[in-house]
Amino acid sequence: MSFFLTYSQENGEYLLKPAGYGLLILLFAVLFLGIHLLSKSSHKANQLKTRQLVYCAGAMALAVVTSFIKFASLPFGGSITLFSMLFICLIGNVYGLKAGIMTGISYGILQFILGPYIYAPLQVLLDYPLAFGALGLSGLFWNKKNGLILGYITGVFGRYLCHVISGYLFFASYAPENVNPFLYTLGYNATYILPEMLLTIVILYLPPVIKAIGQMKRQAVNG
Repeated sequence: MSFFLTYSQENGEYLLKPAGYGLLILLFAVLFLGIHLLSKSSHKANQLKTRQLVYCAGAMALAVVTSFIKFASLPFGGSITLFSMLFICLIGNVYGLKAGIMTGISYGILQFILGPYIYAPLQVLLDYPLAFGALGLSGLFWNKKNGLILGYITGVFGRYLCHVISGYLFFASYAPENVNPFLYTLGYNATYILPEMLLTIVILYLPPVIKAIGQMKRQAVNG
C-alpha cells in the first residue's frame, strides 16, 4: 500500500503517489474499454460499439466540464453543479444498464484522479466508483415511458445513498454536538444533491430539451 499511497499526519488522510495515479489511470482505461465488450461482434454491432464508445466518452467529458461549474460548494465536499450528473444518466437511458453503470464507474475513477480524497479504501469505493456508477441505474428505465426522468431520479438516489453510507461510516465525527450522525449525513448530502436533481428535472420537462434529447438518442442508437 505504501508504494501507491502516503499518509498525511497533518490532515489525517492518504495522498496518492505517482504510482497510485498510474494505477488509477490504468484501471480507468481498462474499465472504459470494457464498454466495447457489451455487444456481439457482428459488423452492425461493431458499428454500434464504436458509436457507443464515442458517446460515452463525450458524456464523461461533458460531465467533467460541468462538474467544475459550481453554483455552490459545501465545506466537507459536495457541490451543486451545472447538471453534471445528467450526462452520465443519459448514457444509461440511451444504451441501457450495463453501459450506464460502466460509464458511471469510469467517470467516478476519473473524478478521483482529478481530485482524490482518501480516508479509507471503503470510503474511496463508496464515494467514487460506486457513487457515480450508481448514476448508471438510469438504464433500468431505458425503454419506459418517461424513462429518463425515472432513471435520473433512480441514479441520483443511488449516488446519494452511497455518499450517505460513506458519511455515516467515516465522517460521523463532523456532526455537530447533540446531532444524530446519521440524520446529519442524510441532511448534509441532500443539501447539494437535491437542489441539482430538482433543477435538472425542471429542465428536462422543457419542450426544446425533450426534443434535443430525443434527437440525440436516435442519433446515438441509429447513426
